[in-house]
Amino acid sequence: MKIFLFLIISAFSFINVGNAQNIKKYKCMIQMTNYMGEGAYIVASIIDSKGNYVQTLYVLGSDKKWYPDIKEWYKAFKKKPTDISAITGASISGGDRAVKIFEINEKYIDKDYKLKFESAVENNVYKPEDVLIPLTSASLSAKTDGNGYIRYVRFIPN
Repeated sequence: MKIFLFLIISAFSFINVGNAQNIKKYKCMIQMTNYMGEGAYIVASIIDSKGNYVQTLYVLGSDKKWYPDIKEWYKAFKKKPTDISAITGASISGGDRAVKIFEINEKYIDKDYKLKFESAVENNVYKPEDVLIPLTSASLSAKTDGNGYIRYVRFIPN
């Protein structure tokens, strides 16, 4: 019986180690434009080729009452709620920058996936595609300009 339990525990450990090896960490710097107003709520997600949400990477803005303002992400989040407490932090104001660590499974890289950054600022226009980046090895080592509250996003392999 002890040998059987040992084999099961070993198998689960191997499976978990195998999954952890497929995760790569990237530093993501988000530089904001010099807009006027409250701090921006930003969600960074992986989406598939059809625009379906695959994974939430980070949520900048921790007050849940503002999540409905990030409309496209919130619609998907309501359908399939997940625990985002470990990937949630403070909102970010105009002109500021934030550096966050994203954990990305390698199975999404260089396939038909994208990184989507949505942003919302109280009493301002919602930006559903503030930054949209093909999830490729090249884009994960480059700077990509935003078209709303985000001036640019830059990735650095961690």
